[in-house]
Amino acid sequence: MKILVCISHVPDTTSKINFTNGDSEFDTNGVQFVINPNDEFGLTRAIWFKEQQGAIVTVVNVGGADAEATLRKALAIGADEAIRINATPTDGLFVAKQLAKVVKDGGYDLVIAGKESLDYNGGMVPGMLAGILGYNFVNACVGIDLNGNEAKVTREIDGGKEIISAELPLIVGGQKGIVEEKDLRIPNMRGIMMARTKALTIAEPTSDAAATQSIKFEKPAAKSAVKLVNADNLDELISLLHNEAKVI
Repeated sequence: MKILVCISHVPDTTSKINFTNGDSEFDTNGVQFVINPNDEFGLTRAIWFKEQQGAIVTVVNVGGADAEATLRKALAIGADEAIRINATPTDGLFVAKQLAKVVKDGGYDLVIAGKESLDYNGGMVPGMLAGILGYNFVNACVGIDLNGNEAKVTREIDGGKEIISAELPLIVGGQKGIVEEKDLRIPNMRGIMMARTKALTIAEPTSDAAATQSIKFEKPAAKSAVKLVNADNLDELISLLHNEAKVI
């Protein structure tokens, strides 16, 4: 069993976000990057398959050299090898095309990607990847078990969950639930030392051109100041709710 886990290199949610060059580029100065949380849930599940069923786990990222620290963390968590596709991840279709070549060349049985990344929240890559390859695809995956060439997958739907049977090769868009947050792995010293000796391959991108270009980034408007109303002044409260907030 060969499993490929797609890893996005995203800013930590506590980082202060700024833009540069006329708000056309993301400013990485002072920003700490981490494994995309949805990808980390998927990676943890893949490591479980490694420990319980002897699967070989590879992690892959489309990005620059700065993403290698994130890939090394994935190796320290327990992945066997890593691949960095040396290209800027400009849009979902471009990333999916780069990943498709890795999947084809590697002959992976299961591909686990986060259903969306924390930075752009596009939610496009897993579905596009499945479409390019013609593989079975399940999104919003919150549970997966493997038995030979068949997978039993649980996914979130409106008002509940759906259990699906699918044959491999399979691509899933995973999220919290595929493992619980308490089950996430923290690299220990032994894992960190072993990660230094594991293979991290640099692959050159395909000739596919990026389909989009970022013109400008804009932060959300700042929240207005909070108005405090005395608990005894109901008339003022009603007036504000009616005339300013317009909720009554």
